Amino acid sequence: MTGRRGFRPTPFVFSRDGLGSGFANLDGNRGSKTLESRERRLNMSITRGSAQSSPVINRVTSLINPIVKDLGLDLYDIEYSGGILRVVVDTQPGGPEGVSLDNIALITRLVSREFDHSDPIPGHYTLEVSSPGLERTLREPRHFQREVGKSVAVRLESPLNGERRVQGDLIAATDEAITVRLADKEMTEVNIPFSIIDRAKTVFNWGPAPKPGSKKSKEDGGNAS
Repeated sequence: MTGRRGFRPTPFVFSRDGLGSGFANLDGNRGSKTLESRERRLNMSITRGSAQSSPVINRVTSLINPIVKDLGLDLYDIEYSGGILRVVVDTQPGGPEGVSLDNIALITRLVSREFDHSDPIPGHYTLEVSSPGLERTLREPRHFQREVGKSVAVRLESPLNGERRVQGDLIAATDEAITVRLADKEMTEVNIPFSIIDRAKTVFNWGPAPKPGSKKSKEDGGNAS
């Protein structure tokens, strides 16, 4: 019988090997650091702009989607590469941002139970369940459409206006193309067909920390209680 190496929804670890199974909750500071580190690694990478499709993807999507929807969440993305199945869940478009770790753990257990019956992936594999994080991968038109108004970084397969990289505000997205407004003096708007997008992600603008003694710092301190 083929064993399966587990589910690692940070900071939860679900391991499988043959008929045995186990579940462990990594709590405390160690779990917190693991979560931050893993999310940072996942979100630093940006993945191909076109949607991935394969028999495995289609099978697992049909199994996972009802589970995620029953919890009022959105199956944001599924990627299968190098023996790793990455499942990304998010809140519904237009809803509050952020998926709780409890929901991540619950989805992991429910998906594991469903996979026990269906066995949709042959051989050994690792399944990771996570939320998109602050900087999220954009691969499908629906990903771009729900992020209109945010800053994005786009890498192109072929140059557009002499450039292979475009960064700016995403101001429009259709099923065929996106429009990005650059942060130049002219506020140039660039129309980018999906056919030439290699990778894309949202960009979280980290604001500078207020200087000690500044008005903002005093206001924050005064509201801390």
